[in-house]
Amino acid sequence: MESVRAASGDEDAANHDVFRLYWEFGAKVNHDRDYAFDPGDVLELLGLDRSHADAANDEKWDAPIAERMDQGLALVGNDVGTPIIAVARANGDQVGYFGPVITQVPRGDKATALWDALMVMMDTDGFFELKKTRTEGPNPGERPEPITG
Repeated sequence: MESVRAASGDEDAANHDVFRLYWEFGAKVNHDRDYAFDPGDVLELLGLDRSHADAANDEKWDAPIAERMDQGLALVGNDVGTPIIAVARANGDQVGYFGPVITQVPRGDKATALWDALMVMMDTDGFFELKKTRTEGPNPGERPEPITG
């Protein structure tokens, strides 16, 4: 991911390329149950340089990955997992939270409502956590199409 991010022309392009790659890697694992796919094939599918697959074994990317993880953990603390979402609050302060952990992907208005609720919680002083016991396993729904552009 960091190799792809570094090769993009600007921050928006980098975020878009990393999102597309993360999206397709997630579909390979969560929808196709393919745990042994060739990352180079996914890079090619998305129109990205296949050589980025070599970065997985290149230690020069360890420091940027650790730095990004440290940035996220600085916002949320060390007793969390992933995902970590970070946004700017209404006053401009950066804030982050672990989550949301969901078992089904909401669509349309429900997805918008969930996001809006998260933004309200993130902008609320003193808000830290919501949690309940999981009663079902993950259901990623239908496989999304690759984002090739």
